[in-house]
Amino acid sequence: MEIWVEIRWDPSPITEEWVEEITRRVLRAMNLEEAQVSISVVGDDEMARLNGQYLGRPWTTNVMAFSQVEGEGGYLTPNLLGDVVICGDTCLREAEEAGMDFRERFLELLVHGILHLLGRDHEGDERERNSMEKEEETIVSKVQRDWLSNPENGSDLPR
Repeated sequence: MEIWVEIRWDPSPITEEWVEEITRRVLRAMNLEEAQVSISVVGDDEMARLNGQYLGRPWTTNVMAFSQVEGEGGYLTPNLLGDVVICGDTCLREAEEAGMDFRERFLELLVHGILHLLGRDHEGDERERNSMEKEEETIVSKVQRDWLSNPENGSDLPR
């Protein structure tokens, strides 16, 4: 398992080490022990630029995924999943609006992004959307349950 992390969002309530650890736990929960993935955390301005450049939507969004698995040549490096970009500002706003911890929302977005790297989609038909949502919930629950099952870890996700 190889994980590259870059935080380009300041100030950030999370560290690169925390993002790497939670990503490692997500990949384990998904049985992706050989996966290679990069995770970037950016602010609204950078996310709006990326969203406009690659998807033609010049506004911020919570997560983007750039899959290396799909398309021509994906078979050449099957363990290289791709890049997930999470907008820290949007994640923070969504967590506050939902009355949840920032780290919990970050975990949800991380799982969502990795599922996109694997080709899952929620913008198609309702069945696809429901399937992806259920898979997200299962993985998030497993990561949380595994973390909380060890009494040494305390009651929160790693900080």
